[in-house]
Amino acid sequence: MHPRLARAAALIFAISVARAGAQESPAKPAAAADSSKDPHAAQPERPTVATHAGTVAPGWLEIETGAERDQIDPNSTALSTPTVFKIGLAPRVQLSLYGTVVRPPGGSAGLGDAAVGVKWRLVDDAPLLGDFAVLPAIKFPTGSAETGTTTTDASLLLISSHQFGDVAMDLNVGYTHRNGNGSNAPTSATLWTASFGGPFTGPLGWVAECYGLPATSGPSGASSIVALLAGPTVTVRSWLVLDAGVIIPLTGPQPHALYAGVTYNVGRIWTPRS
Repeated sequence: MHPRLARAAALIFAISVARAGAQESPAKPAAAADSSKDPHAAQPERPTVATHAGTVAPGWLEIETGAERDQIDPNSTALSTPTVFKIGLAPRVQLSLYGTVVRPPGGSAGLGDAAVGVKWRLVDDAPLLGDFAVLPAIKFPTGSAETGTTTTDASLLLISSHQFGDVAMDLNVGYTHRNGNGSNAPTSATLWTASFGGPFTGPLGWVAECYGLPATSGPSGASSIVALLAGPTVTVRSWLVLDAGVIIPLTGPQPHALYAGVTYNVGRIWTPRS
């Protein structure tokens, strides 16, 4: 496996659980975490690495999917299609199911690792923390050695969302522990993000983020990554939001990348009991 792709695969859980990203639609501020106010309004957790503290309304389903093209080196690229199914379990609890298809440089496309997580919003509008949620998750080695890490990962993400006028801010810190001896992926990894977004004009909005992946140790360890992500969003309908943009590395082995995707609030799939 290409060394830089191995690094990317080792972090695909942190990026997938967190990179479906994090700005809500320009028409719906991040502070509006109570989705019961408009349960059919999309709450995108993409395109940024960060995620927001909002949760899908109980009984409702929202789907996010997209494609990312990473320029591993001048002569090779990797493609991935991170997808998440978000299901509201309770007024402050959301089940998230993650999957992806990965095409490594010079290889064939195949299923990547899958994960499951539960986002639990603990408080709203708290001093300093704002809307605060936790997202524990587990990744399973469903992918091959070329498209995944061959490890089972346990992760915890802490999420703090704030609203400053029209600008939403989402701050995340996360930790991932993996089984194995560290030969395929580091046994532990961390993540931090600071994401911002808001309306531009009409249905157009914007997102911008700085994120970091601190250095890891062991046989598959790598130097730290800091990168910028930015791009426009388009609210086609309140329940349908499009995004596109670029990822630019500042330090470390993060490749240059292009991405595009969609968030679709499907609607209610069952009626919760009172």
